[in-house]
Amino acid sequence: MSRVAVLSGGRSSEHEVSLASGAAVRDGLARAGHGVLDVLIERDGRWLHDGRPVTMTPGEDVPYVGAGVLASALCMDKVLFKELMARHDVPQVDYRRVTEGAYRADPGGVLAALEALGRPVFVKPARLGSSVGIVRVSEGGMELAGALDVAFEHDALAIVEAGAPGLEVECSVLGHRDPEASTPGEIVLASGDGWYDYEAKYTDGGMELVVPPRISDAARERVRELAVGAFALAGVSGLARVDFFVAGEDVLVNELNTMPGFTETSVYAKLWSESGLPFPDLVDRLVALGIERHADEQAYRH
Repeated sequence: MSRVAVLSGGRSSEHEVSLASGAAVRDGLARAGHGVLDVLIERDGRWLHDGRPVTMTPGEDVPYVGAGVLASALCMDKVLFKELMARHDVPQVDYRRVTEGAYRADPGGVLAALEALGRPVFVKPARLGSSVGIVRVSEGGMELAGALDVAFEHDALAIVEAGAPGLEVECSVLGHRDPEASTPGEIVLASGDGWYDYEAKYTDGGMELVVPPRISDAARERVRELAVGAFALAGVSGLARVDFFVAGEDVLVNELNTMPGFTETSVYAKLWSESGLPFPDLVDRLVALGIERHADEQAYRH
């Protein structure tokens, strides 16, 4: 068994979510027999272990689980991710990119151009997660202008996405050389008529995960196919959760999250549990994938 450092926290608005995920991962690793080293990243950027600063010394690369720098940055940027998927004809929701500079210079022109997306639309900071800063717009231009202002509080780049019909379906992907997809699951909101915002994601009872989703067998397999395909196109390794909209036989990719929420009740882990892979076995497999990826990279000469 390995000695594994678990990093959690960080400077972003997802700090508390990361802490919860880190606690669950530490517990799962311990149950799988691994030694665990807890590393807390404070909001000010300090790294601590047992309240003491962690010092980093130069040396050989350390194996880690998950996507590399390029894939992580690419998938964190919703605009770049969608542009990559569009280049490879992956079906997805219609969208527009909006920079704060362009909007401030010509707000009327930008708002007029966005009318082509119809209503509703979702306005999002391009490089943030956990639904932070996202606003659903169902009315006129003033509401859209306010939503853009909210997005620009978090990022100088926003994405405006057309509303998509159908069900919200998510699929977990696991692997390195030969990634595989879990059985998909359907997100059902407790409110019935809302959308999958921060409150629905992180409030007990805010949503229910229905497995298998209420879609056809063909659509279910299409979800799994596109999940693995997006994972490979983006150059991801280890783990990811891919989110979709499914209406009948039409399957649209929405986003790919390279480091999804990771408690035992988070969607990523629950989908693997429903696929026959319990949480301790899942984190054990991820440790093995991190070591496998590191060995592959060490085989190349630099």
